[in-house]
Amino acid sequence: MNNLLSVLIVLAVALLIWLAWRYAALRRRIDELTQTVHRTAHGEYPSLAIPADVRGIEDLSNAIRALAEAQQAQIDGMDAERAKLAAVLDQLTDGVLIADEEGRVQFANPAAEEIFGEHLLERSLTEVLRHHQLVEIWQKCQASGETQADSVELPASRQWLQLVAMPDLHTPGGSLLLVQDLTQLRRLETVRRDFISNLSHELRTPLASLKALTETLQDGALDDPPAARRFIDRIQAEVDALTQMAQELLDLSRIESGQVALDLKSFAPCKLLHSSAERMRLQAERAGLALLVDCPPDLPNVHADEPRIEQVLVNLIHNAVKFTRPGGSVTLLAEADESLVRFAVRDTGIGIPAEDLPRIFERFYKIDRARSSGGTGLGLSIARHLIEGHGGKIWVESLEGQGSTFWFSLPSPQH
Repeated sequence: MNNLLSVLIVLAVALLIWLAWRYAALRRRIDELTQTVHRTAHGEYPSLAIPADVRGIEDLSNAIRALAEAQQAQIDGMDAERAKLAAVLDQLTDGVLIADEEGRVQFANPAAEEIFGEHLLERSLTEVLRHHQLVEIWQKCQASGETQADSVELPASRQWLQLVAMPDLHTPGGSLLLVQDLTQLRRLETVRRDFISNLSHELRTPLASLKALTETLQDGALDDPPAARRFIDRIQAEVDALTQMAQELLDLSRIESGQVALDLKSFAPCKLLHSSAERMRLQAERAGLALLVDCPPDLPNVHADEPRIEQVLVNLIHNAVKFTRPGGSVTLLAEADESLVRFAVRDTGIGIPAEDLPRIFERFYKIDRARSSGGTGLGLSIARHLIEGHGGKIWVESLEGQGSTFWFSLPSPQH
């Protein structure tokens, strides 16, 4: 009897120990699952290994695992979409600003920073936009809850901006602003309008002259041989001018479209300067000007189409002679600059007004004082396209009343 009682007690104690161990293991598993749920809620996704001795909560473990995997997949998808959106916004040429209900910038893409400056986050839109008309567009959007859009010219920076302000549907009181820089588009529109105006002006003068000359001949000048001869000579001069204009327009169109093949060869800069000077020396002497060449003999060769570059130089010398008073000088020079050779035509002439400098290389663009001096107004535009076609750059430095210097650079293969 005592032995039986002892066995029962041992079995009871063993059962209690097993139950305690089982409870402790279950408790540990529940704690692990609880910690897993908390970690999942904070964005961590630990693996859920299920011990063989606690299979009773396998369904719960599987459910939590499925929940964690689904949430992770959803977040991965959102991250991928966010990365795509960020890439699009970074490459977008239009500025994008997102502001909260207080009008403070929460997001700005690189294009917006290029327009308004860096470090825009957490700054107020009033401070960022810096122009009352732009601020008013945003304020109207805030007050009406509707999309507002308008174009504004900023005189200080000479910019044309179009601002579209719309409510942010995901942030109560927030707003989304799209900013487009229309400055280049406006400039091209101005160039197009001026081109048509200048072309009409250039054609009107010779055509009116031709009409007057032919009417004079029809009215009886033909019966006066000496007068008729003078009128015919003038008609020929006007026709030659129109022919030159048509040819230069054709040349310019071919150069711009890449139809002019450049015969690139290596040649000495000084040889080019001297040959160009000799071509224009008689014209300079007739104008009472000194034509000088300043070229170091040790300059590296340039790689270019020599006849085309000489065409550019002759055009620049012709302009310098035309706008330099008698007793002045025109100097041709060249100098090395790293992997380039820079050429220049410098005169002591009347100079170019500052407001005309940015547009001096446009087709048909002439400053007022140049309109009565003849020419088509296409020479500098042709020169610019020829130099750029060689991979070079052309520019001008000038002070009104103190002369001008036209520079252009060409690559040197010897560097």
